[in-house]
Amino acid sequence: MRTIFILCFILVLSHTGLLGQRVYIEKYRSLADVSVFVVKYPSQADLLVYTEGYSSQSNGNVGRWYFCKYKSESTRSIYFVRYESQADLKIYFVKYPSMSKWINQKKKCLMD
Repeated sequence: MRTIFILCFILVLSHTGLLGQRVYIEKYRSLADVSVFVVKYPSQADLLVYTEGYSSQSNGNVGRWYFCKYKSESTRSIYFVRYESQADLKIYFVKYPSMSKWINQKKKCLMD
């Protein structure tokens, strides 16, 4: 019985990364994991982001974000900066989920 419990626990832990990007917006930059700047054009972005309506719809680290109301629900916390030079990650919001993707693969580790 204990072995089954341990196996179930390991399975749950291994699948937590599959829930997608649940993002919380911080009020202060020092509390955020990543500082983000929203660019005007998709060609300027590191990541094209689609915002999901439900947490269950976001999947993996492919730019489909669900904005959480509480930090405890999130996988990453972000802070929107005023200037592009202050940002760790530049994003552009897209209209369709199929358009969300990483442009700069080197920065993908910021949201893992």
